[in-house]
Amino acid sequence: MCGIAGIFAYLDVAPPVDRVELGRINSRMAARGPDGTGQWIDTDGRLGFAHQRLAIIDLSEGGAQPKASLDGALTITFNGEIYNYRELRSELQAKGYEFRTDSDTEVLLQLYADCGPEMVRRLRGMFAFGLWDSRQRRLLLARDPLGIKPLYWADDGWTLRFASQAKALLAGGAVSNEPDPAGIVGFHLLGSVPEPFTVWRSVHTLPAGTTLVVDAAGPGAPQHYYDIAGALAVRATGRMVDPAAARRQLADAVHDSVRHHLVADVPVAVFLSAGLDSGALLGSMAQLGVRDISAVTLAFKEFRGDNLDEAPLAAEVAARYGARHIVRTVDRAEFERDLPAILDAMDLPTIDGINTWFVAKAAHEAGIKVALSGLGADECFGGYPSFVDVPRSVHWLRPVDWLPGLGALVRRGMSAAIHAGLGIHPKAAGVLQYGGSWAGAYLLRRSVYMPWELGDLLDPVMLKEGLRRLAPLRRIGAVLHDGGGLGDFDRVAALETSLYMRNQLLRDADWAGMAHSVEIRVPYVDPYFLAALPPGDVLAAADAKAAVADIPDPPLPAASRARRKTGFVTPVGRWLQDAAKAADGTVNFSVASRDWALRIWNAGWTGPVVP
Repeated sequence: MCGIAGIFAYLDVAPPVDRVELGRINSRMAARGPDGTGQWIDTDGRLGFAHQRLAIIDLSEGGAQPKASLDGALTITFNGEIYNYRELRSELQAKGYEFRTDSDTEVLLQLYADCGPEMVRRLRGMFAFGLWDSRQRRLLLARDPLGIKPLYWADDGWTLRFASQAKALLAGGAVSNEPDPAGIVGFHLLGSVPEPFTVWRSVHTLPAGTTLVVDAAGPGAPQHYYDIAGALAVRATGRMVDPAAARRQLADAVHDSVRHHLVADVPVAVFLSAGLDSGALLGSMAQLGVRDISAVTLAFKEFRGDNLDEAPLAAEVAARYGARHIVRTVDRAEFERDLPAILDAMDLPTIDGINTWFVAKAAHEAGIKVALSGLGADECFGGYPSFVDVPRSVHWLRPVDWLPGLGALVRRGMSAAIHAGLGIHPKAAGVLQYGGSWAGAYLLRRSVYMPWELGDLLDPVMLKEGLRRLAPLRRIGAVLHDGGGLGDFDRVAALETSLYMRNQLLRDADWAGMAHSVEIRVPYVDPYFLAALPPGDVLAAADAKAAVADIPDPPLPAASRARRKTGFVTPVGRWLQDAAKAADGTVNFSVASRDWALRIWNAGWTGPVVP
């Protein structure tokens, strides 16, 4: 796991690579790679790579980057881990390829030599890389199928720059920080910035599951090699199995994914909440024979003694599987002290990630470099309310959706009632207008603010342009294509995986983990794992979320099954309770998330919010 950067002056008239700029970009990512740093400039000065190393596989100097192939024709800067690199290496050796290190990075070079850009289809892991082919005079940028590792790029028409962090590109000094209305509107709608946008017009996210080729003519269009809706549609055509067989298939898939995610030359820990998903990972690790496992749990003073306190039940699970349990308690004072550093590390604005910041901080304090996380399980197993709410909304309200203008008329009337202070939730106004389509129902379920509310927050010109370029309903709907072959469960799974998980959870795991030099691995976020699961409607019939408790042997304790789902949360709502407290004294987390979004924006980014 590392930080990568590059500058490619692809036009002949462009100035050569500025080593100082490349150094500034690389230095901005120092926390991502405390174990080494490197730079490489091609002999003609037109291309430069930089790298910050966190040594996980092949801890020797053989794993240092940027790395060149044996013949010098290929050079790579790579961020991530390839879990099937040993199998790929054996295949390549059988074809006559030679290796001089034990690193997965060298496997990438030789695999490219063997099959070119199509190599990405063979990789099991998380990755983002830039690979220079000196014979073809082309640069290949690639990102893993589900978007675990980020990659940002900027092109001024002369020179292309890329890096693991958007802020690193700005730190180089040659990329404009002009705001992007589409990304800004996206953040205020959803609490995160949807790819391919950032909050800066010049900086783009390379979409998950794509490659980008840059040659003397400049960058082409990103080419998709993986699509989650298509993958789920293929899975849906698989053999139907009964619930008992589906549970066995689920257990086998989890064990296989955990086994692959343990590939490392350093110890692998686990982030342990009181929920089923992380407990199943710990139990699987123990069942696979891993010893001396460290399990890290967050506790908060504000949660002590209530159902949101993760620590007591997590301690029971850790003891059940013989793990060394590390409990890290955080209070409001520490949160306030860390907030400036959190905002600095936060690469794009987001309303989440605080929990990951503190659990990664605890891991770093304990000397842990790699930890498994249960992130992604709810998207696989139907653990969110959206798996019920969104299909129900669509099926109930679709007839109304065909009546032009009715939903908008009702929304305008209800908005007036909301402004009059009648206690109606702002989203309620849009139920008829949005709830009858998959995209609209999902936006209602996941949004922080709805589009008609943004006029009170954003400059009108910026809002109009941002909504036009973002086109939120069209963008959400594009995830499903035409929806053919997908049942209700898989439609929601595709939406949650492509939008909420990718743009918020995975991005937050990256910046918050890497800020503490901790690699976070996500066994539930793996195309091979997804393909090994039964179809979505079978998972639903088998109550897959509950079945997770039976994956380890012995299974998770009864208390884990009985605990009401709360998520891996922080008390930010309580820390903002003066604004978020309901009439009965409880915290309204919907109000809190809105207040938190505005605090994040006003503290970390500038300009477009109306005073």
